[in-house]
Amino acid sequence: MTDIITAMENRHAVRAYDPEKKIPKEITDMLREKIDLLNAESKLHIQLVTDEPKAFDSFMAHYGKFSGVTDYIALIGRKSDKLNEICGYYGEQLVLLAAQLGLDSCWVAMSYAKVKNAYTIAKGEKLCCVISLGYGKTHGTPHKSKSPEEVAVIKDDTPEWFINGVNAALLAPTAMNQQSFGFMLDGDKVLANIRILFIVQMQNLPFSLKNLPFSHNRTQAYVYMLLYRRRVTL
Repeated sequence: MTDIITAMENRHAVRAYDPEKKIPKEITDMLREKIDLLNAESKLHIQLVTDEPKAFDSFMAHYGKFSGVTDYIALIGRKSDKLNEICGYYGEQLVLLAAQLGLDSCWVAMSYAKVKNAYTIAKGEKLCCVISLGYGKTHGTPHKSKSPEEVAVIKDDTPEWFINGVNAALLAPTAMNQQSFGFMLDGDKVLANIRILFIVQMQNLPFSLKNLPFSHNRTQAYVYMLLYRRRVTL
């Protein structure tokens, strides 16, 4: 299995998949095992959907240039103000595991159709978004990235762990590759601005986020945080 840092660096969004190349059962079993652990921890209702082509055989999916998608992860949870944040944080853990297992993936907020009976949405729950999975026709293309200095306050005495975290966040998927976030170090706290401020206590890295205006921004914010946290704590 690929180590997690390599997975972060090599993983890119993929929208075109080889429908003839199926995900082996041993890999879907590993994904489901991880999903069970994350659901227990997060109280989400994440589900792996396999051999289901209808979600990505719609006008929106074709408009989004998706093809060959038959497998995906449905990020589902109880309706709350924090659902998008939680899905971003835990969904990215599955994206990284998929990359470690040799799979390609893509976060999908709108370019798919909801398919009845493909997954279970209990009363009081909602589908937040999905993550396409499979073997891509390519492994995606790295996009131009901002430098750490463009998104963070870095000085001569800035600790290496902080810079490592910023570099990891720059690897996160963002809508239109905007990378519209910033970090600065304030004593033992990391301040991150993603249109609004949230604070991470570096002793054990708890975090909170409030009032981001759009749901996908809230989901992305916690994708950034997962990558930052994983890199800092390694």
